[in-house]
Amino acid sequence: MSESSSPETGIDSTQMLTALVQLRGALQGATLPLEVPGVAESRKARADMIAQLEDYVIPRLMTIEAPMLAVVGGSTGAGKSTLVNSLVGHRVTEPGVLRPTTRSPVLVHNPEDAQWFGQDRLLPELERVSSATNDPHALQLVPSETVPAGLAILDAPDIDSVEEANRTLAAQLLAAADLWLFVTSAARYADQVPWDFLREAAERSAAVAIVLDRTPDDAIETVSTHLARMLASRGLKDSPLFTVTEEHISETGLLPVAAVAAIRGWLESLAADAEARAGVVRQTLEGAIRTVARRTHEVADAETEQAEVLRRLREDVDKAYDAGVAGVTAASADGTLLRGEVLARWQEFVGTGELLRSLETRVGWLRDRVVNAIKGKPQQAERVTVAVESGLETLLLEHAEAAAERAEASWQSVASGQALLADAGEDLGRASRDFRRKTERAVRDWQADVLEMVRTEGADKRSTARFLAYGVNGLSVALMVVVFAHTGGALVGAEAGIAGGGALLGQKLLEAVFGDQAVRTLAERARQDLERRVDELFDAERRRYLDLLDSLKVTPGSAETLRTCARRVDDLRFALLGRNEADQSGS
Repeated sequence: MSESSSPETGIDSTQMLTALVQLRGALQGATLPLEVPGVAESRKARADMIAQLEDYVIPRLMTIEAPMLAVVGGSTGAGKSTLVNSLVGHRVTEPGVLRPTTRSPVLVHNPEDAQWFGQDRLLPELERVSSATNDPHALQLVPSETVPAGLAILDAPDIDSVEEANRTLAAQLLAAADLWLFVTSAARYADQVPWDFLREAAERSAAVAIVLDRTPDDAIETVSTHLARMLASRGLKDSPLFTVTEEHISETGLLPVAAVAAIRGWLESLAADAEARAGVVRQTLEGAIRTVARRTHEVADAETEQAEVLRRLREDVDKAYDAGVAGVTAASADGTLLRGEVLARWQEFVGTGELLRSLETRVGWLRDRVVNAIKGKPQQAERVTVAVESGLETLLLEHAEAAAERAEASWQSVASGQALLADAGEDLGRASRDFRRKTERAVRDWQADVLEMVRTEGADKRSTARFLAYGVNGLSVALMVVVFAHTGGALVGAEAGIAGGGALLGQKLLEAVFGDQAVRTLAERARQDLERRVDELFDAERRRYLDLLDSLKVTPGSAETLRTCARRVDDLRFALLGRNEADQSGS
């Protein structure tokens, strides 16, 4: 095909085909995975549009010269199969008493047109078969000389079948039609389901003809008049309306020739008139393209909503775990840890009673007198280390549990979060099973790093009396105590009681060995190292939630991609419409 406008369709084949393939890719990428209000309808619309593009629009645009496909569809018991057999002139599809009757579609075509209906053409998902079958995934191809070249007739399942698979297939087949030959009966013509399909046809300007079948002679005028008014009020006033009276069906399952002569004659005239046939194809194809482009914006809106919900879910998780990290940071810097077991073990190391009471009122004691008062032993320093380890592990676990509970509660408040939690495969409302083990290792590693800091800092002081008196272990626990009441190099809460006095005592001890500036540097390094480890622990917990969101594979900017693709299709369509109008006015 050339890139110029096709004389039969008014569609610029190459450019429009490229734009439609890109639109299909954008729709396939918009998976709408989150459960939000109205998402089921949006998912169905997206699936319908992809199917429309794959089953009809793209194949039809690629094979624009293919025969016109008339799909015969309608309600249960309307007589579709009998009508198809009668139009063809012999039995090609099996009618029956049991409902639903037609489970597998049957496509009748002229033998000269066989090449147009291969697996790579119309309805590519349906397997091609040459014999009768009830497989809903198969398309039976029936060549017949009685069908004129340029026309193919497809017998579809009931649109209101009790079997969902039949209803789905019927809708798919009608969406792949160039022409809808919609069959109803005097008893069923006002049913809601057929009119839902006809409304959709009107919305996308599909070519439709109505067959009022099995109509008693005395009801033809009344029913057909009412039906015509209904068609006009629903935007289908130009659709041909044929009536088929109740007739005796022959032993071969056919209606009298005269009963279907008008329908057969109309179809044959379309097949014989290339311009008229092209007009039907153009009307339906351009209507389908216009509708898909318009409805894409609805899917884009749904995708925007998905992105917003995704952002809120992510923010809720971040808030929960950021609060957990902030809680640990605050509690490990404001003296909270210098209570209970840690305080008791620290007091054993530094001494109790008169020394600490004096510190509360005489913070300015000479450094040497403070240092000389400490009588700590190595084993007492080890007890402080163990108490710090236990206290810090408990603090981390408590805040991790609280963060998990907050994150779960926020997700449980919305349907999308509930669905994600249900599919998580673990209880995300609790800290992970191995969090305690990870915490124990992180705390021990931090204490080991603090010990190494002290050892490195005291490399040139190891022979001094003060360093030897308290050793690396004693000085490292003093540094831990300082860290737990230390913010930006300044102590907090020193006047708040024994805990603050104990921290001050630890600082004075370190200053006696290393000096003021070195202590501030050591404390800041130790605090930053602790904060880094806390961040890593909580980020791993946070990732349990965020990995669920990432697994949805929602592509950033997909909504705008959809809109861009839809606008491209519309731009091409409008340009071609303008060109066609100019050509017509010029002629």
